[in-house]
Amino acid sequence: MTTSFGAATAAIIADDPKLHLARTFTGFRTASNSLLLTKRPQVFSTSSAAGASSLIRAVSTPVKPDTSVEQKRSKVEIFKENSNFIRYPLNEELLTDAPNINEAATQLIKFHGSYQQYNRDERGAKSYSFMLRTKNPCGKVSNKLYLVMDDLADQFGIGTLRLTTRQTFQLHGVLKKDLKTVMSAIIKSMGSTLGACGDLNRNVLAPAAPYYRKDYLFAQKTAENIAALLTPQSGFYYDMWVDGEKVMTAEPPEVVKARNDNSHGTNFPDSPEPIYGTQFLPRKFKIAVTIPTDNSVDLFTNDIGVVVVFDADGEPQGFNIYVGGGMGRTHRLESTFPHLAEPLGYVPKEDILYAVKAIVVTQRENGRRDDRKYSRMKYLISSWGIEKFRSVVEQYYGKKFEPCHELPEWEFKSYLGWHEQGDGGLFCGLHVDSGRVQGIMKKTLREIIEKYNLNVRITPNQNLILCDIRQAWKRPITTALAQGGLLQPRYVDPLNVTAMACPALPLCPLAIAEAERGIPDLLKRVRAVFEKVGLKYNESVAIRVTGCPNGCARPYMAELGLVGDGPNSYQIWLGGTPNQTLLAKAFKDKVKIQDLEKVLEPLFYHWKRKRLSKESFGDFTNRMGLEKLLELVNKWEGIPLGASRYNLKLFADKETYEAMDTLARLQDKSAHQLAMEIIRDYVASHRKW
Repeated sequence: MTTSFGAATAAIIADDPKLHLARTFTGFRTASNSLLLTKRPQVFSTSSAAGASSLIRAVSTPVKPDTSVEQKRSKVEIFKENSNFIRYPLNEELLTDAPNINEAATQLIKFHGSYQQYNRDERGAKSYSFMLRTKNPCGKVSNKLYLVMDDLADQFGIGTLRLTTRQTFQLHGVLKKDLKTVMSAIIKSMGSTLGACGDLNRNVLAPAAPYYRKDYLFAQKTAENIAALLTPQSGFYYDMWVDGEKVMTAEPPEVVKARNDNSHGTNFPDSPEPIYGTQFLPRKFKIAVTIPTDNSVDLFTNDIGVVVVFDADGEPQGFNIYVGGGMGRTHRLESTFPHLAEPLGYVPKEDILYAVKAIVVTQRENGRRDDRKYSRMKYLISSWGIEKFRSVVEQYYGKKFEPCHELPEWEFKSYLGWHEQGDGGLFCGLHVDSGRVQGIMKKTLREIIEKYNLNVRITPNQNLILCDIRQAWKRPITTALAQGGLLQPRYVDPLNVTAMACPALPLCPLAIAEAERGIPDLLKRVRAVFEKVGLKYNESVAIRVTGCPNGCARPYMAELGLVGDGPNSYQIWLGGTPNQTLLAKAFKDKVKIQDLEKVLEPLFYHWKRKRLSKESFGDFTNRMGLEKLLELVNKWEGIPLGASRYNLKLFADKETYEAMDTLARLQDKSAHQLAMEIIRDYVASHRKW
């Protein structure tokens, strides 16, 4: 069976000496010496002197390989090669009595949407469990699926659901013996975990807002079509979890046509995986779709960012495409880095699936498979340059890209609170701290979603949207939400509204510091510093925290990013912007969590006093420059005498503040936090909705 693999040359890699990339390989053999991955023919077209049309040879046509040098490849590539399309040895490992699975199966189960984990807080024998991640294009979750996920969390998980930064659920704590039961329940509820992890296209993002507007509906439909196009076809998922009983859904004909098209050598005609082959992609692959101005999806952090372009009458005409975004990096290895997607070009609306497929195939054929640290598409683009990358994509696309169209300024949109859908119904966006649905909140949501038969959407900011609410239901739902601790956005601390954190400890095997468990206290401390330096309550900074440098909560886009670099220690990143269009920069390493105020206090103090009109913290840090900011931090000796220390908007006099501060300290809170909690509780219990 033919299998794809790129044939990048050493000369390409040598273009950028900073990357220190090793020579990539052109093919490899199986243990039996039969060719499984072959060197591909050159896909660059050459025109004859007479100007004849270009000939593009199919990349799936094997040629005689160069076997003079055995090329290096990662262990995961070997696992994929020997897996019979992501089946073996996972199928055998699931049948054993052991609580865990072996190394090869651990890699393969990711393609099925699961990670093997263990509780790192516990000492002694490892207590293994599995995290399951769903795949929900656009964050859409049906009423039935939400209720099933809620049940599964209680019956087989740890009693919580987690909303992710890619608009999906994560279900933690599932035991190996329960995996098939849980997976089959999700599948039979028209859900899926297929491709939520692994070396293939992940969940496709789109604005979660359920507006009945042409622009939003078109973007969401495009995201769903891209997700369908890049869904694995070989049936391994259904073989494993529902004994081959594939749940059939009708695919749009344009998706089937684009998948099967091989006019430019993108496909493996005789393979169960016409786009992926046996080796799938070199690493994870992420795509987001949105409309102009709406950057709720963190567009530029994706391998492919797609923006719908409309004409003056609001009709969709085509798409701007951006490529090469990605957050992951490795500490103290400068050849790894976060990167923002850059413009590739514009395509008419009927070509979007073919253009996306051409980009995916370019990465499939040329992305590195020898060292997974450098396997994301951003490193291929960094190595080649965008012009060369564009020219190769055009060979698979079969057309030239037009220049990207000019777009208006981007905004971050949270969609919290009540909004008109446009069809007579309402939707309500709810803030969920770190996306963790638990306790009374979980019970309340269950009751409301079940009682009113609501569908929901998950946002890329780890929040939840209740959809299709009748006008008459607004008052009782608002009251029930408040009683369950789900407050309207005006009662949520602005710092919490934009904050994000990855799960990190205790279950993530990569975490080296706290994130989700630590961010509540961190935000309280930031709010206390705000008060101390005189910043108003309605002012905010986008804060994101991750337990390791892989960047799942996208900390490199934050105005203030904290990236775990040791136990109770963080690397500080500054300079992201509120609309998520600028990459932050590393500011300070190895800042102990107990010393955080020594860094934040001078930064926020000088922002308060030296900023321009309406200048965000991120813009301020970029204007000042890291060198100057570091100087201010190193010379800091505390707030100068005479500087305001009391927020007189809330406390009318110093005595009231000090009395409240004394009470607050007993609860490990700031005076402002305690006062706001008292006010919120009072309003929630007395307001007539």
